[in-house]
Parts: sequence; C-alpha cells; structure tokens
Amino acid sequence: MERPACGSGQAGKEKGVTAGRIEALREQMRQRGIDIYLVPTADFHASEYVGDHFKARQYLTGFTGSAGTAAITMEEAGLWTDGRYFIQASRQLEGSPVVLFRQGEENVPKLKEYIREHLREGGCLGFDGRVVSAKDGLEYEKIASERHGRIAASEDLAGAVWEGRPPLPHNPAFLLEERYAGESAASKLGRLREAMREKGAGVHILTSLCDIAWLLNIRGSDISHVPVVLSFAVVTEEACLWFLQEGVLDEELIGHCRQNGVTVMPYGEIYGYAARIAPGEKVLLDESVVNYRIFSSLAPGVEKIDAPNPTERMKAVKNETELANLQNAHVKDGVAFVKFLRWLKTSVGRQKITERSAADRLESLRREQDLFLDVSFDTISAYGEHAAMMHYAATPETDAELRPEGFLLVDSGGHYLEGSTDVTRTIALGPLSERQKRHFTAVCRANIGLAAAKFLHGCRGANLDILAREPLWQMGADYRCGTGHGIGYLLNVHEGPNRFSWKMRQGERVDCVLEEGMVTTDEPGIYLEGEYGIRTENELICKKAEKNEYGQFMEFETVTYAPIDLDAVLPEEMTAAERGFLNDYHEMVYRKLSPFLTGEEREWLREQTRAV
Repeated sequence: MERPACGSGQAGKEKGVTAGRIEALREQMRQRGIDIYLVPTADFHASEYVGDHFKARQYLTGFTGSAGTAAITMEEAGLWTDGRYFIQASRQLEGSPVVLFRQGEENVPKLKEYIREHLREGGCLGFDGRVVSAKDGLEYEKIASERHGRIAASEDLAGAVWEGRPPLPHNPAFLLEERYAGESAASKLGRLREAMREKGAGVHILTSLCDIAWLLNIRGSDISHVPVVLSFAVVTEEACLWFLQEGVLDEELIGHCRQNGVTVMPYGEIYGYAARIAPGEKVLLDESVVNYRIFSSLAPGVEKIDAPNPTERMKAVKNETELANLQNAHVKDGVAFVKFLRWLKTSVGRQKITERSAADRLESLRREQDLFLDVSFDTISAYGEHAAMMHYAATPETDAELRPEGFLLVDSGGHYLEGSTDVTRTIALGPLSERQKRHFTAVCRANIGLAAAKFLHGCRGANLDILAREPLWQMGADYRCGTGHGIGYLLNVHEGPNRFSWKMRQGERVDCVLEEGMVTTDEPGIYLEGEYGIRTENELICKKAEKNEYGQFMEFETVTYAPIDLDAVLPEEMTAAERGFLNDYHEMVYRKLSPFLTGEEREWLREQTRAV
C-alpha cells in the first residue's frame, strides 16, 4: 500500500479539499456510531460506468478512475483499485490523506480482509445498500456478525456531505427497431420466461441496465456513452413490470411497451414491490448484481434462486442481423479511422496537434459516418509515457503536444445503430528505438496468436488467454488486465460473460464457454511506467469451423478494419505464419475500406497495408 506524500501549491489545495470532505464524512459517521464506511464506484444497478450523480467515491477521494472502493475509518482512508489504474491512482492520491491499496499485489490486504481486521468488537460497518450488491452485502453482514457488531445500510452518508450533487440522470429513451435488434421484445421475453421455468422461478428481478435495454429493445442516454435507461424490471409468467422515472417515454415507446406486454411503474417503487412478493415465491436474481436494499426487502419466506441473469448469455450471442449490422458499422468505423491515421501521420510535426485535439479530430470523422450516434467511451489518446496508464484521460493540464517521434496510443470506438466498436492502435509518429519496435512486434504477435486460434467447442476464454500472452511472457513481460472482453450491441462496450483472461478473482464465476456469435476483443499490450505503452486491439467474432470425430471446432473472424502500423514492426521477429496472417489481415482491410476512400486515401492505405 502507498502512504500519501505532502502536496504543495494548487495540488496541495485540492488535497486539502479531499481531507475536508473525508472529515465531514467522519462527522456523519460519529453521529451514527459507524466505525467504517464504504463508498464503492457504483449506481443502483451495478453498472461499470456511472452517471455523475453516483460518483461519490471520486468526490471524496479525488481518484477519477471507473473502478475502485473507498473505505473510511476514523484513523485512515483507503482506496482499493485494480492494475489498470495503479499509476493513475498513485498520482491522483499523492499528497492526500487517502492510502492506495493495489488490488492483487503481494502483501496488500483485500478490502474484506481489511474490514475484518479493522472493525472493532461490537462495531458498526456502514454503506448505502442501494450501491452495494447483495453478494457483497451478505459478506459484510457475516464480517460484522463475527465481530458481534452490526451493519448500517440505509443511509447515503457520502450524499449527506456532497454539496451541489448532480441530480439523478433523467433523459429520453428511444426504440431500437427490429431491423437493428434482429428480434422483437416479445420474443426475447418469451425466451426469458422459458429460462425462468427451467430454473423453477416464478419471478425474475432484473436490475442490470444493459440487460433491460437489450430485453426491451430500448436505449437511452442516462450514462455517458452507455445508451441505457435508469430502470429496474420484474418479469413473471404473466407480466413484465418496468420501473423507471416519469417522463422518459414518448407516445411511441408507451405504445411499444403496451404491444409487448410491458407495464410501466415508478422507478422507486421497486423496493416496495420486492417487499410485497409473497413468501413461498421463487425469485430468480443475480446476487452479484441486484443491490442489497432490494435483496433485503424480500420477505424471509421468499426462496431466492441465485444465478446469472439469463439475458446475459442471450445478449452475448449476437443474432445474424446483429452480426451483419456490426460488420457494416466496422467498415464505417474503419473508414473514419483510416482518414484519421492519414491526417495524423502526415501532419504531426507540421502543425500543432495535442492528445485532445487528435481525439477531437477522430470523433469528428466518426460523426461524418451514417447511423453514428456517439463515441462508445471517452477516447484514450495517450502520447509517450501517458500510454503506460491503461485508462489515461487527457486533461487541459496534461494535454501533451505530439512530436514526430515515439508512440501515440489511441483507444476509441463508436456507437452506431448497427452496433458498437472498440479499436486500439499504437501509432509511430516518427523514429523509434529498436526496443520500442521489439515490444510493438511482440504485441502484434500476441494479437495474432489469439486471433488465429482454432479450438474445440467447450473452451473458455481462460483456455485461450495464453495464446496472446506467450510472446510477452517469453520476454519476461505481461499486462495487468485481461486480454479481451465481450462487446455489447449498442450497449456497454465491456460485456460479459465472454472474455479472455487467465486470472480468476476470488469468488468470481468461471467465464463462459465461447459460443458462435459471441464478439470479444483481442487486446494484449505492454505498459512501461515513465516510458510508453503499446496496445493493439481488434474485435473477434466466434464462428464454427469443421466438425469431425474430435468434436466441433471453432475459430475467430476479425471484424475490426484498421491497419496495424508497419513502421513499428520488425518482420524478422515474426514467424512465416504470423507474417502471412498479418498480410492477409491487411489485404482484407484494404478490400473492405478502399471503395469508400478517395484516390489519394486509397493510395495511402495501400502503402500502409503492404505485404511484409
């Protein structure tokens, strides 16, 4: 764990603000007899990204990353976050009273271990039960019981000290037509009810915003760059109740709900509804997603069936319409990206370009594409050492000017009515060292190793992750994150249950079998603090290959169309098969994109996709 250093100047003032906010929270804790108070990065729906109203942990600690939990005691304030954010958190917490606990590092206690150690006998552990999952809440109950103490989960103390807190997100929803969704809401509800019957459940409580959006074929904008509607849903054999804020639906959507048997209810009524479910009823819910307040509202006699939401697997397997649409979206996205690459490579050093202005240029090119709605996440445009921070976000203070040397890492994507994209390219802006090229080539080989995989059905992402890491492990290098994640269809770009990662967190469900129609990213990288970062990311569609006496073989189709910078590749360090794969990929990129480019752009792309 990292103890804070002293700050000075403006930074010192900001850290003083953090100290004042934490002390204000402690005063609220004293008034209620709470010894430890937890502030996670979460909304009422266990969303990965949250609206400004829910950024209480950021408000209290000053750490702006999308993942992390703060634990406040009377003596100490700690922040737990994962390897994607170690560098960023270390810098943002420097000089503040907040101690960084690097999750997964040797000799760093897990959050629950810390609570167990620091909660005094007969003490009280507090948190807002609406932003803590039932699974975590039950574990906190157990820890408090072991200490003969109690939990206090009914109050939002962070909100009590947050001056000028933004209101709950409240934006209009819109219908995703069936020509894009590929299946009606009524059909999806029918499949969900069939899954409920298989589990013996009469009621299903669904709180995941992406699952609800997928199920009802409705999208919104209540989370920045995640097109969802703040809502809960309850599905029974006879009804579907949709709990959401007033004024979100227009007449078309009200008619859509009526046509598909969906009854609209007030957003906050979910807790009262849960309390009225009759004892003896069997309720299907995912304890790792449903919030502790809802779970605690259920009567003692209600039988709870803890299992993943069936919609999670359903929406992960894209239908034929979605897959065809997605390929169209990637062509448009690839056209925008190639135009950006050409501009960047020919303009750097001749005009002033910064991280932020480069990101703005890329977004403007995407916005020119048909059916574009929004970027799919805040673009990561990271030059030089900034790219060593996996989720770096350029600010006016850190916005580096690009020079005709070194690497620019750009991780970006778009939301189109035809699907969502996520692509990363590391771009050589000028001369590179031999070491930089070796690392770039190793990452390229890692990307190819996974993309070229052929495997038997039944394999999971954990079985294949080594194919990407092997070239890096051979160099004694690694990256502190998974290799890839599922992609939502006009939803969150990070979607489960499919993923590539060898490492399993304690208590985490095993990742799923890779099925035909799943779309997963392939994004190995190298991150050297203080020097540079390299990542190459494509999306892969899982497809069936041949079937024989050994079983059903599977393979991947790369659906991202953007050149990998050959100015940074050392072909002699690649095998013949790897060079062949890269050449075939680049030939596909040229074939897909060239019809939509000008003559000069086609000529430039032909050079960028030359055979090696």
